[in-house]
Amino acid sequence: MAKKDPTDLSVEEKLKTLYQLQTTLSGIDEKRALRGELPLEVQDLEDEIAGLTTRMEKIQGEINDFKTAITQKKGEIATAEASVERYKTQLNDVKNNREYDTLSKEIEFQELEIQLCQKKIREANVRIEERQGDLVQAQEIIADRQQALDEKKSELDEIMDETRAEEDRLKEKARDLEQRIEPRLLTSFKRIRKNARNGLGIVYVQRDACGGCFNKIPPQRQLDIKIHKKIIVCEYCGRILIDPELAGVKIDRPVTEDKPKRKRAIRKKKEEDAAED
Repeated sequence: MAKKDPTDLSVEEKLKTLYQLQTTLSGIDEKRALRGELPLEVQDLEDEIAGLTTRMEKIQGEINDFKTAITQKKGEIATAEASVERYKTQLNDVKNNREYDTLSKEIEFQELEIQLCQKKIREANVRIEERQGDLVQAQEIIADRQQALDEKKSELDEIMDETRAEEDRLKEKARDLEQRIEPRLLTSFKRIRKNARNGLGIVYVQRDACGGCFNKIPPQRQLDIKIHKKIIVCEYCGRILIDPELAGVKIDRPVTEDKPKRKRAIRKKKEEDAAED
């Protein structure tokens, strides 16, 4: 049997289908609510671990740069020491004071270069030690966050395993219902539902008021809702309104008690007694 074109549905059928969709989506929301803040907590922990991992990579890169600089400075020291030895050897063959002074200055310059390189090496070693401390600290934090993440994921997976089958069934039902609703009406309903704090896009009338925002509905508008001739929305919150009977919701009518007539009965009896006298 071919499915009925959504545009051919009566207003009553559209409202009933919409309310069934709302009930189904609310069921999905309830299943997701069981997860609480766990999905967000898992995401936050994953983001934090990713950030710490990036930080560790940066620290390790800095340590490697310092080590490369140390190797470079050690090479410069070796070159300078070789120059000092060469210049000292040349001092034995100088022919005048000018050559002696020149070689002495070169030796002094190379020795200063050696001292400067040694200072740079010491500073680099201090920085390496500091960054290695930061690296260990970051590793400890990651280990702690990873443990928390594993626990949260395990808890979330357990909840999802319990609700997955029911949630999948509700999702399939929602997809089927959506196909039976004309696109424009479905788009409007989803927009209303998205903006609603409690996720309700269609609500039934309760005690002459909107079931979403609880503002009073005028009698004439309530009559329009009851006759199901057009889609009516709440003028306060914008939710689609449906008659409780059409939604299949049983509303308990308030029981009004008869006022006591005792005083009136007593007064009437007194009047009869007076007439007899």
